Amino acid sequence: MDQFLEEFRRNIEDSKKRLLAMSENQASVSLPGKWSPKQIVGHLIDSAANNHQRFVRASFTTDLVCSGYDQEAWVTLQRYDSESWNDLVKLWAGYNSHLLHVVSVIPRAALSRSRTEHNLDRVAFKAVDKNTPTTLEYFVKDYVEHMRHHLRQILGTEI
Repeated sequence: MDQFLEEFRRNIEDSKKRLLAMSENQASVSLPGKWSPKQIVGHLIDSAANNHQRFVRASFTTDLVCSGYDQEAWVTLQRYDSESWNDLVKLWAGYNSHLLHVVSVIPRAALSRSRTEHNLDRVAFKAVDKNTPTTLEYFVKDYVEHMRHHLRQILGTEI
């Protein structure tokens, strides 16, 4: 887990620098068939906010049943495309730095506890079959993989 947390930290720091190097105009242009970089980073902020409460709650419960959210509606309602690129990137990096801290202090037993009751078949980036037990550690790593997936959409390279 320590190596994973160090990689997560590096992903945040390296991506923040690369994202801040983009101009406001570059960040505002929609990618082919996708959101703009601003909207993608906004989506990642929403993901951080939703997963923050999921991780904290799961650290002291025996299940991994989490509420979902309508990603498209969240991005549309919050109009990330009209927000400052620098502000969005800094909020994304700050929130993920906090999540890194939160995950680092969750007891290892809570991270590795097998959860037979979960809905990661519906809320995880890489779904887990409903009948297959899973862990909070899996869900945390899945969150970071989701983040990296979207950062690759913006930055176009391995994160």
